[in-house]
Amino acid sequence: MARQIAAAKSGNGRGAAPRSQPTRSGGDHVQALVRALTLLNRVSEAVDGGATFTDLAQQVGLPLSTAHRLLTTREQERYVRFDHEGRHWSVGPQAFLTGCTFTKTRSFVGVSRPHMRQLMEDCHETVNLAIEDQGEAIYLAQVECRQMMRTFARPGTRVPLHCSAVGKAIMLGMSDKALSKVLHQHGMPRLTVKTITSPALLRADLERARTVGYAVDDEEHAVGLRCISAPVYDETGDLVAAVSVSGPMARIVDEQVAQFGALALQAARRISAEMGASIK
Repeated sequence: MARQIAAAKSGNGRGAAPRSQPTRSGGDHVQALVRALTLLNRVSEAVDGGATFTDLAQQVGLPLSTAHRLLTTREQERYVRFDHEGRHWSVGPQAFLTGCTFTKTRSFVGVSRPHMRQLMEDCHETVNLAIEDQGEAIYLAQVECRQMMRTFARPGTRVPLHCSAVGKAIMLGMSDKALSKVLHQHGMPRLTVKTITSPALLRADLERARTVGYAVDDEEHAVGLRCISAPVYDETGDLVAAVSVSGPMARIVDEQVAQFGALALQAARRISAEMGASIK
């Protein structure tokens, strides 16, 4: 702590901002997070390579001790770093890596969307793109069909892995150990009468999906809804996402499952190729 206090005393001579009153509403953790993010934003906006400790505390309106605690915690996590010679703070490598992850996700959606649109035109049903996050599938994008009755999944919507087509397709890339961990953490809740709730039956279903190249959700997540999904791979060969076709059982009848599965698999392979995957 001595280095930051010394930097504060040898800064521009201005005093610290008035001490803010502690919250009594039980929102201490949220307040600390907001303060930390505000500090990180100020560090990122600094010119000439960084910002002094005193300036940062004053800009955010924090006591020196609070600003010191938040900055050093972020330093330990590599979101910011302290230059001992210049005695200023700058953005750390973890902040850069986090930003790169967002950029990769954003460009991934852009790469996928033309192929999703083509798949929608081929099947005349809604097409979704999803990734795995903390043991669930989260939708990144959707291309809606033109039918009067159609499915809708807002980007950011989460669904369980065990009873969704995108979730099953994502599970195809998991080791048995990773699969067991997900099932242990999240369980296999029954959402409809057709939801698979047995790990053994789910593994058998995944083996069938692995054989044909696509996974199917037959009213397992929502009554009256059928989804067919295929996995997407990146340049390293890792399974990174799933693309799916979804619509009412009345339109996606049994005889169309294999056809739609083949189309979904073709779209997934085209997306994978654009991601740099080696497609056989």
